[in-house]
Amino acid sequence: MFGIIKPYPSPLISGRGVDLDFAMLAGCLALLGLGLVMITSASSEVAAVQSGNPLYHMFRHLVYVAIGVFACIVTMMVPIATWQKMGFTMLVGAFALLVLVLVPGIGREVNGSMRWIGFSFFNVQPSEIAKVFVVIYLAGYLVRRQQEVRESWMGFFKPFIVLLPMAGLLLMEPDFGATVVMMGAAAAMLFLGGVGLFRFSLMVVLAVAAVFILVQAQPYRMARLITFTDPWSDQFGSGYQLTQALIAFGRGEWLGVGLGNSVQKQFYLPEAHTDFVFSVLAEELGVVGSLVTVALFVFVTVRALYIGLWAEKAKQFFAAYMAFGLAFLWIGQFLINIGVNVGLLPTKGLTLPFLSYGGSSLVICCACVGLLLRIEWESRTHLGSEEHEFNESDFAEEPNHGR
Repeated sequence: MFGIIKPYPSPLISGRGVDLDFAMLAGCLALLGLGLVMITSASSEVAAVQSGNPLYHMFRHLVYVAIGVFACIVTMMVPIATWQKMGFTMLVGAFALLVLVLVPGIGREVNGSMRWIGFSFFNVQPSEIAKVFVVIYLAGYLVRRQQEVRESWMGFFKPFIVLLPMAGLLLMEPDFGATVVMMGAAAAMLFLGGVGLFRFSLMVVLAVAAVFILVQAQPYRMARLITFTDPWSDQFGSGYQLTQALIAFGRGEWLGVGLGNSVQKQFYLPEAHTDFVFSVLAEELGVVGSLVTVALFVFVTVRALYIGLWAEKAKQFFAAYMAFGLAFLWIGQFLINIGVNVGLLPTKGLTLPFLSYGGSSLVICCACVGLLLRIEWESRTHLGSEEHEFNESDFAEEPNHGR
C-alpha cells in the first residue's frame, strides 16, 4: 500500500532531522486550531439536540484532524516526481469518483444534492478529491506541452476536453461552487503556464457567458442571484440564511460577544458549523477576530504561491504549477465562502478551508499542506528530481535557507 513512499530522505527524515517550512506549517496549524475551537462552539447547540452530546461534532472533527495529519505526513513522504507519474491515473480516478457519486445507492443525497459517497460512519465528498487530482494532472500537462500551450490554440483547448466533462459531472450533483473553484484554478494555471493574453481573455469571456447561462438555467440559482443583493426583501424565504449571517456580523461589533456566546448558532443560522462558521466567528470574536482569521488565510495562500515561485526558480516546473494550482484552490474557496458570508456573493454551499466542519475538505486540505511542504523542501534542497538518487552524502553540506 505504501510502496510509493520513499523511506529516505524526506522533509521529516533528513540529515538535519525534521526540515520543514515552519512558517507555512505554523500558519496552517493556527487555522486548524482556530477551526476546532469555532466548530466546537458553533455546533454545540445543534449537537446537543441531535445527539444528546454538545461535543459530538468536536469529537468527530478531532478524528478528521488526526486523519488529516496522517494524510499530510504521507504526502510529505512521496516524491513530487511520483505524483507527476501518477497524474493520468489520478485523473481517471477523479472521473470514476464523480460518476460513482451519481449512482443511486452509492451516492448519498443531502439537501437535494448528490455530493457524497456514504459509508457506515462517514461520507466522502468526491469533488474535494477531484479538484486536487485535476490540479496534479494539469500541472503535468503544462510541463509536457509547455511549448504547445504557449504557441498554439490546440495546446490551449486540449485541457478543456478533460475539464468540461468533469465540470458537467460536478453540475449534475449539483455542485456549482466546486465547479467554479476547479475551473478558476485551472484557468489560473493555464495563464501562469504561458497562455497568451488574447486566448486567456477569450477564455474569461466564455467562462462568464457559461456562468450566466448556468444561472439562467436553474430557477433556484437565479433566485439566489437576485436575493443576495437585497436579502431583507425576502428575509424569511430565500434571503433567510444571508440575513441571519448579517445579523451575526452586526452583533459581533469590534470585539465580539465572547467565545461560546453566539445567539445565531442557536438554530437561527442554518449550517452554522459548516458553510457559515465564519459568521459565528465574526459574532463571537468580532471584527478583530475576523481580520486576524483573514490575515492567516492571506498568509498561507501567499506562502503557497511563493513556494510555487521558489520551485519555478529551481527549474522544477511540475512542482511549481502544482503549488500554484493548490494555492488557487484555497484562494477560490476562501473568497467564495467569505463573500457568501458577508453578502458579496450569492449563497453557495462551499466549505471554508481548515475551518469548516467536514471530513473530506479537512483531510484534503491537510494533504495539500503535505504536498506544499514537500515541494518547498525539494526546491530548497535542489534534490527534487526523478533522475537524482538520494543518499547520505546529499546532506553533507547545509543548504541555504535564505528565504
